[in-house]
Amino acid sequence: MAQDHGQDGDCPPKRPGCSQGKLLHLADYEPVQIDRILGELRGYWEGLRHGRAIPARGDVEPRGIRRALDYAFILERIAPGAARFRLAGRHLIDLMGMEVRGMPLCAFLNTSSRGRLSDVLESVFRGPQIAEIALESPASYGRPGLRGGMLLLPLRSDLGDVTRALGCLISDGKLGQSPRRFDLVGDQQFPVIPGARVLEPSPSHPGFDEAPARWQASLPAEPRPSEPATPEERRARFHVIQGVPPPRPRGGRF
Repeated sequence: MAQDHGQDGDCPPKRPGCSQGKLLHLADYEPVQIDRILGELRGYWEGLRHGRAIPARGDVEPRGIRRALDYAFILERIAPGAARFRLAGRHLIDLMGMEVRGMPLCAFLNTSSRGRLSDVLESVFRGPQIAEIALESPASYGRPGLRGGMLLLPLRSDLGDVTRALGCLISDGKLGQSPRRFDLVGDQQFPVIPGARVLEPSPSHPGFDEAPARWQASLPAEPRPSEPATPEERRARFHVIQGVPPPRPRGGRF
């Protein structure tokens, strides 16, 4: 009987993908429901609190998020408004076409949306608070249009500071050619304690390239000195610039 296991005759002939040792994913056989996946992950995070405001990173276990596991990730804050992936599900790898562990979260967004993402991400760690983000990826050659959603839930590290986050990124539609990047089309923040004040994401500070332009525009125009008319005047000006006295004129009196 042991020799019969794994033979082709044991699988129904019309069942796709039936082979020995193949790992099946729920996302391959169930329709994607963005709101349902985001809601289940948020409910799991709520269940980890046990009366605390923020759960700890060590409380998160993969078996507790079985349905959302392909879309889930763990972030580590590395700078204000910046975080990188510590762990990431298979769906994120498929979107990028490569392993994303160690990459920054902003790699999944187009450059025009990364500033807003940075502001929202920093508010999650500083609040701390919860953030939901609506995403869209416009259609292009070899890439059908996608809509998606992202959820960011703060976590405490082993040191007790809020520098980790449990998240989820899910898209609906055919992926097409990778990598796939999104535009941030909307975001909403929620307090971790009902009724608490929400910290609005602060806009990013302008770059240093704008300040010099305004400073130069405010300066009055400096008049340009007129060019000396005669050779003697030009030589005298040259000696003044060099810091040496001008030559004594021949035959002149003082």
